[in-house]
Amino acid sequence: MTQARLWWQDAVIYQLLVPSFADSNGDGYGDLGGVIERLDYLEWLGIDAIWLSPIYPSPMRELGYDVADYYDVDPRFGSLVTFDALVDEAHRRGIRILLDWVPNHTSDRHPWFVESASARDSARRDWYIWRDARSGGLPPNNWISIFGGSVWTWHEPTGQYYLHTFLAQQPDLNWRNPDVRAAMCDTLAFWLERGVDGFRIDAACLLIKDDALRDNPPNPDYRPGRDGPDNSLLPVYTRDQPGLHDVMALIRRTVDRHGPDKVLLGEIYLPIDRLVGFYGSPERPELDLPLCMLLAWTSWDASALGRTIETYHRKMPAHGWPASMLSTHDQCRVAMRTDGEQRRVAAMLLGTLRGTLSHYYGEEIGMRGVHIPPERAIDPQGRLTGRNRDPERTPMQWTADAPHAGFTNGKPWLAVGADYKTANVAVERDDRRSMLSLYRRLFRLRREHPVLVAGRHVPVESTGSVLAYRRIDDDETLLVALNLGPKPVRIETGTKRGEILLSTELDREGERCARAVRLRGDEGVIVHERG
Repeated sequence: MTQARLWWQDAVIYQLLVPSFADSNGDGYGDLGGVIERLDYLEWLGIDAIWLSPIYPSPMRELGYDVADYYDVDPRFGSLVTFDALVDEAHRRGIRILLDWVPNHTSDRHPWFVESASARDSARRDWYIWRDARSGGLPPNNWISIFGGSVWTWHEPTGQYYLHTFLAQQPDLNWRNPDVRAAMCDTLAFWLERGVDGFRIDAACLLIKDDALRDNPPNPDYRPGRDGPDNSLLPVYTRDQPGLHDVMALIRRTVDRHGPDKVLLGEIYLPIDRLVGFYGSPERPELDLPLCMLLAWTSWDASALGRTIETYHRKMPAHGWPASMLSTHDQCRVAMRTDGEQRRVAAMLLGTLRGTLSHYYGEEIGMRGVHIPPERAIDPQGRLTGRNRDPERTPMQWTADAPHAGFTNGKPWLAVGADYKTANVAVERDDRRSMLSLYRRLFRLRREHPVLVAGRHVPVESTGSVLAYRRIDDDETLLVALNLGPKPVRIETGTKRGEILLSTELDREGERCARAVRLRGDEGVIVHERG
């Protein structure tokens, strides 16, 4: 008998940036009230869970990832009352709520850091990582911030450096301190008691640093101008350090005390061999879904994509469950990586992968964002390194008939995408051949055909412009055939009888095919095979 799956194993998780999704009060920032107003849309689309960007009180130096209070909601987003209403309204529609939890660092305005920085003998001094200067006043080691420059900032009042993997205004917590561990686990319990269904753990592989603070070695493959500044060194002593898996197991135990169906996602920027270690073991579980961002980094090429998918499934432990995504708030949108109709092919690729799907807001309408030069960037990474993430964070495009695509009545915090007249929910919802209709059909197909969620992934072809694979279980076999090029192709299948369940063009449903399937340029199909 097949064991029943947990809700998150079948889920489509919708990642949305609260500041960019929907503004309910006209101040130019999206808010929780706006999310509540759009829940009917998310239910219609077929979303199972919403992953919210950080909503905590914050100076907003870095999209809210600089947390000043883990126990409240920033007033620009609403209040705890608004949050409770969101949880209730979402649950009433069968939609779960996940919070982005930021454990690696706080804001420098967090009371913990203010106290830590007050004196060397402060009770919370060791809650952060402080060190004396090296000879000549140099920083304690050569580590480089993800936003460029040293991870160390000199604090004149107490005569020591403090460590920050990101901005100087985001000091890193000392997870070797048991008081920090207890305090951060308490923050999880607070939100779980308010009905949260799980968390996405930000920067999960960074929580523990090398205790000896040894220098990282140079990266021989570093390419200035293309790679980020922190890539000039190999993160030998700054990522996935001994003791980190003990922390993940502790977080897992904390969450499990609030029910067996709470889910933990983790941001893991590591090679696949090490990423899969964050599942833990059946005896000592860690994350349910170490998020695999490999597809977001893989070139749009059939052979490369095929290798990435096959490697991921081959490395997956028996007790693990896949989680795939094509874009995030940190990675380029699909429309920025592919040409024209390939956005539809990408939708079918994501919608037919085994496991849990993470879908980034706006991809369902084909949003492209808007070019924002580094000198005008709000994103600190854009200002400091030139790698600007603002274009993938622009406001959701709801309609062509209202100011700022229906996102706000005020001045939006980021410019609305230039394509909002044609790429918006109102226009696409009534067009049965739109990108939005395709995504909705794909999400529904996953419910109608469980083989797409849990069936085996069997590669068929990944040469030229063709990427094809089968999804197989005891009840049915589906062939997914994707043409990543503009010219028509023919794929030999050897199947006696087949019927097209879905084409990316939404115009071939029910078409019969035997022994082979024809694909137009930039087209993907799902074929129900019968012998």
